[in-house]
Amino acid sequence: MAIAISQEAFDAMVRENMEDLGMDADEALADAVEALTLQGDDLSGIIERVPGEAAAAEVSPVVRLLDELKASHSASGGSGQDLDGLVSLIDELRGLCSSGEGSENAAVAVRNGGVEALVALCGSARVAQERLLVSALKALSSVLRAPWYDTDVGSTEKFRQSEGPKIVMDILKGCSESSDLLDAGFSVVAAGSAGNEVVKESFMDLKVDELILHSLYDAIRVLLTPDDNRVVASQVYGYSRRFAEIGMAEVLVSALREQVAPSSLLSACAALKSIAVNDEICHSISENGGINVLLQCIDEAGQQKNKVIARSCCSLLSKLAASDANKSVIIQRGGFDRFLQLTSRFSEDPSIIQEVMSMVTVLTLRSPENAARAMEVGYGTLAIQALQRFPSSGQTQKQACLMIRNLVRNPENRTILLNDGAEKLIRKAKVMHGGCKDAASSALRDLGLDKYNA
Repeated sequence: MAIAISQEAFDAMVRENMEDLGMDADEALADAVEALTLQGDDLSGIIERVPGEAAAAEVSPVVRLLDELKASHSASGGSGQDLDGLVSLIDELRGLCSSGEGSENAAVAVRNGGVEALVALCGSARVAQERLLVSALKALSSVLRAPWYDTDVGSTEKFRQSEGPKIVMDILKGCSESSDLLDAGFSVVAAGSAGNEVVKESFMDLKVDELILHSLYDAIRVLLTPDDNRVVASQVYGYSRRFAEIGMAEVLVSALREQVAPSSLLSACAALKSIAVNDEICHSISENGGINVLLQCIDEAGQQKNKVIARSCCSLLSKLAASDANKSVIIQRGGFDRFLQLTSRFSEDPSIIQEVMSMVTVLTLRSPENAARAMEVGYGTLAIQALQRFPSSGQTQKQACLMIRNLVRNPENRTILLNDGAEKLIRKAKVMHGGCKDAASSALRDLGLDKYNA
């Protein structure tokens, strides 16, 4: 294994050749390079120069850039105030370390504190300074690929000793919406881990595996979200079908079944929801066990009082319930009873009550049989209680009205709800919340009441 020497040791050997052995400058330099090479020393990144000759031409452009970068960063107090200046210096450094002589220049950067400087800059910059961070991370990735052979003093070990893994992970955790930052950050994860088992372990201890999954699922969700207001007809519906055709829905169901980390579970649910765009896909998700998995997740979220996961799983299940075949599966698996149990565990949380009523609204749509079953197990009572207990939550009031509409398509349910005071509560919601007006009017009409528009 080649042994890396310092710039100081190299300079001292050249100086010794000149002072002790009487060699001229060129001879002393050539002899030092030859001797060190023959004994197997690693000269990567060594500036082959004659000490004491300070001609500007001898100053490495990499060293000059690093000196300017450190000075600029220090002058700004680590705040990155001179953003344009810092980015320009970093981009120039990356260009040198990525060019035809990139490997040698990267080695020079490592020997002269480049890794530590770039890690420190990343650590002091804010995620909001995206341009600076992307530039610094890309440069760090280039520098970390320097051809070092002594891992005790190599670039990746300097990265680890500078707390690089933690700093990069903190950046990645805070930039889930920035594809440029994610790309640059994961490039550093790859470069920093190459050939260094300890750095690999550091990243795994910091749960990089969960973050990678979260980023993947989030990328799918973003790709399949029609969020460009400039486009009249988005193409994402077709993209969703393409993802389904290559088996991505099955992969996401497997991820849910294997109980990924909470943050990844939320992203997986959101991604799967964005893929479930038609009846065929919704049905295929059910056939692959998706409904069973979601019902289990909902049960566990209730037991653990995790309302975020409960809400996410309920939202996805509502989407899948749009398939008539899936409605039957959900109810056969005890969905109505399980959802009521969930509401009892989150009885003071209108957001959970709202999600459950949304699911029941979908399950009872065009299904008198399901509406009758829902009334039997207590969803009429749930609607009345939601109207009574959460008068200030307009969305909850609206969802209660929508669920009542489907429940009272069965005439026998109208009398039950009217006797429980539904009319007064619905009219109150209609007055209090403008966004509830249409749903409330429709509920009053379906209850068979006059002046439902009053």
